[in-house]
Amino acid sequence: MRVLVLGAGALGGYFGGRLVEAGSAEVAFLVRPARRDALARDGLSIDSPFGAWRGAVTAITAEEARPGWDVLLLSCKAYDLDAAIAAIRPAVDARTAILPVLNGLSHLDALDAAFGPARVLGGLAKIQASLAPDGTVRQFNDWRWITFGEREGGMSDRARTIEAAFAPAKGVVATAVPDVMMRMWEKIVHLCTAAIGTVLMRANVGEIARAGGTPFLHRMLDRNAAIAAAAGYPMREAFLSEFRTVFADTTAGYSTSMLRDLEAGGRTEADHILGFMLERARAAGVPEEIHEAALLHARAYDQRRAAGRLPGA
Repeated sequence: MRVLVLGAGALGGYFGGRLVEAGSAEVAFLVRPARRDALARDGLSIDSPFGAWRGAVTAITAEEARPGWDVLLLSCKAYDLDAAIAAIRPAVDARTAILPVLNGLSHLDALDAAFGPARVLGGLAKIQASLAPDGTVRQFNDWRWITFGEREGGMSDRARTIEAAFAPAKGVVATAVPDVMMRMWEKIVHLCTAAIGTVLMRANVGEIARAGGTPFLHRMLDRNAAIAAAAGYPMREAFLSEFRTVFADTTAGYSTSMLRDLEAGGRTEADHILGFMLERARAAGVPEEIHEAALLHARAYDQRRAAGRLPGA
C-alpha cells in the first residue's frame, strides 16, 4: 500500500513515522520545502512512551506531487484546509482514498466538494503530541488511536487494508469501524467540552477540576451531547460516563490543542470546533451562551494576535 501523508507534524509525523518504522507500507510525506530539507538532512524523530524512533523518510513538496497513492492521510489544521486541498489535488486519482483526521466535522463538506464524497473516508485521531522546535514529534501520554471508516456505514476492503497496514506499527491502535460518523460526533462532543473549559479558564482539565469546575464541565458535556442527539447521533452512556470521569479527575494533565495554540501565540481552530457547535446549538435549541462566550474569547484573541498585542509580541 502506498500512503502519502500531508504534513510531518504532530499527527502526520507520528502516524506516518510509525508506518515507516513498521515497514508495512510505502510512505512519503508531502511537506513545505523547509521541512523537506530538514527531513532529508536529519530524518524523522519520534519521542514516545512506546519507544523512540529515528529514521530516514521520503519527503516531497507540492510541486513534486503526482498520482499513484492508495491512501492520502490528511493531518493538517482545519484553518489550513484550503491550502491542503490545493497541495494534494495533483496526487489524487481514482485509486486514492482520502483519510482526514482533522478536528471537527466541517472539513468534510469542503473535501466532498473538491474530490467527491465517495473518495473521502471519515476519520479521527486521539493523540496528545506536538512538534518540538528541533523537529522531533513528541507524544505526551498513551493516547495513540486512529479510527476510520466509510461514512455511510458498514465495512469496506479499503478500510480493512488500511487497518492491516497499521497492525504491526508500534505505539498505534488503528481501527476500521462501521460507525465512523458516530465516533466523529463523540470526538467533537468531548473536544468542544474540553475546549470551552480550557479556553475560558486558560487551564488544563485537572486544574479546572481542582478549582471546582467539574459541574461546569459536566453541564457543557450534557449540552454538547444534546446537540449531537439533535443531529441524529445520541451519545452512548458509556462514552458520557468515561468523560464525566475525565472531567472530574483533579490529577489530569489533559489539555487541548486549542489551549496550547493560545498559550504559544499561534492560530486556533476555534471557528471549526466552537463555531461549528455554536451553530448547531442554535439550530437544536440548546442553550448557547457559553459556546458563544468561548468562541468570542478565541476570536478576540485572534484580533489581539493580528494587532501584535499578545504578551511578548
